[in-house]
Amino acid sequence: MQRNLLPLLMFMVVLSPLAIDIYLPSMPTMAAEYAVSDNQVQSTLMLFLFAMGLGQILIGPLADRFGRRPIALFGIVLYGLSSLLGAFAVQFEVLQLARVLQGLAACSTSIVVFSAVRDCYNNKQSMTMYSYLNGMICVIPALAPTLGGLLALQFGWRSTFIFMALYAILVLLIVGMKFPETRPMNTDSTGKLYRWGRYQPVITNGHFMFYALTCMTAMASIVCYVSYSPIWLIGKLGVSELTFSGLFGLNALVNIVACFTAPILVKRIGNRPGVIVALSFMVAAALLEVLMHVVGPQTGLGAAMAFMMPMMLLCIGFAILLGPATSMALAGFGERAGTATAVLGCIQMSGASLLAALIQLTDIPAPYAIALIMGGCCSVLLVIMSIKGLNHWHQEQHA
Repeated sequence: MQRNLLPLLMFMVVLSPLAIDIYLPSMPTMAAEYAVSDNQVQSTLMLFLFAMGLGQILIGPLADRFGRRPIALFGIVLYGLSSLLGAFAVQFEVLQLARVLQGLAACSTSIVVFSAVRDCYNNKQSMTMYSYLNGMICVIPALAPTLGGLLALQFGWRSTFIFMALYAILVLLIVGMKFPETRPMNTDSTGKLYRWGRYQPVITNGHFMFYALTCMTAMASIVCYVSYSPIWLIGKLGVSELTFSGLFGLNALVNIVACFTAPILVKRIGNRPGVIVALSFMVAAALLEVLMHVVGPQTGLGAAMAFMMPMMLLCIGFAILLGPATSMALAGFGERAGTATAVLGCIQMSGASLLAALIQLTDIPAPYAIALIMGGCCSVLLVIMSIKGLNHWHQEQHA
């Protein structure tokens, strides 16, 4: 086990949430500058996530064939270049293209990070590592919107993309000097890169698919929350960009505490019970979101707080869930960790973005839309976990 690997992985894992969260306070301003609708601005987030998910199917086998390190360096360089493209985009369509390229770049580093964990740690250790990495991911929503808001106020929203490019340069230097090759010697890297036989053992595994869909549900809930929040709070309720950043950051701080304490809880109660607890938190968040929208304040800061408070339960559930669910999904695929991680990422990210995009096509108000995705999907998963005849889907397996 490489005990010094975690800091390097944390530097890389930041790239994805940074690209999601740093420009959130600027979304209404971006819509006005480009003269596009709120839904079109939200599409910049959906395109990033969809490309990040779908791209993993292409890049995952490359990580198994050529190794983790070359893919990491490629992803970081592409991330920096696409960030600069977004910073100087004059047409909205160019900005959308930049976000697609950023998504492909972020998926490259994401595959390397989570494959490296599977390469170097056993199942029990992996759960802890995944939880700490997800904890690092959760730090960014606490800091990035505030940083992005301040940058936008001082230099305009394009400065947030320049900041991402500068961070990519820093990560490139660190990874280039310190990150070792972690691909195991027994990695399946023979034959054609893209063939059904490479993906078939993963996709047809019911245990893998159940926990992949569980991760997708959690991510879809977060994506709905993140994409609706600036439009609802700034555009609908009229709070300022910095107030939005403060509320978003407060919620993210709760998530940080949850992410770094989740390994302790899951270690005590086990992976599968941890997933059940997490899903229960998310169902409770959905019910509370609906209740607060019906009986809570309807305008101003009070309404903003009523919208955000249930999301704290969502963030707690999300923090608890991803570590054990990811670990259980990947447990049986040590010989093809890159491919399995790619399929998991594709289902999680692309599936989540499609669910969020579909609900955004409706006129359902943000609190109800988030509650519908979160509460409905999590309830179905809990019902499945209560059915003994489907134990082969949800009972924990070991490598």
